Amino acid sequence: MTNKPPTILIVDDDAFVRDSVRRLANSLGYSAQSYAGAEQFLENLRPDVHGCIILDVQLPDLNGLELQARLVEIGRELPIIFLTGRGDIPMSVRAMKAGAVEFLTKPFRSEHLVEAIRVALDRDGVMHRKLAEVAEVRRRYETLSVRERQVMTKVIEGQLNKQIAADFGTSEATVKKQRGQVMAKMGANSVAELVRIGGRLGIDTAMLPK
Repeated sequence: MTNKPPTILIVDDDAFVRDSVRRLANSLGYSAQSYAGAEQFLENLRPDVHGCIILDVQLPDLNGLELQARLVEIGRELPIIFLTGRGDIPMSVRAMKAGAVEFLTKPFRSEHLVEAIRVALDRDGVMHRKLAEVAEVRRRYETLSVRERQVMTKVIEGQLNKQIAADFGTSEATVKKQRGQVMAKMGANSVAELVRIGGRLGIDTAMLPK
């Protein structure tokens, strides 16, 4: 994960709206990028960008809700603030249920958009930190040898050193050493913490190598 500052991504086919929102974002000290349609946005979406999306519901290609769904499909769940000139309750409910931060009807008040941007960037910050933590845990997991991963499985399952030694046909001393290496490499100070680390990876004992 990078430490790049957040970017405001504006997707709207109205050039006036794009320009005004970009100026507002710049006045808040944020960089901004704008796109006239969903496909143009997707073609230029960098894997390292983070921040939030200010998204018009009515676009010439994919509509805003379809773009929201596409982003979920490709694993890029950036916080979204929806804008629409034809807001309706069912569409708003669908957008919010799918994770939208806010749904603003044009013409919107600048202070309402500013507040929505702050909420969205706070949410993005939390997500960005969690992703960074998972990336670091995965990096650590990759440093484990095959046997250390096997030992990690057994430890998470709650087995004692003597049980692990019996399963592997080795000595308790060897298992104790391997267990210590696992704990050190994974940055875990307790079995409970090692289990939580496994949870961060999205793995359970059934998925770990036996």
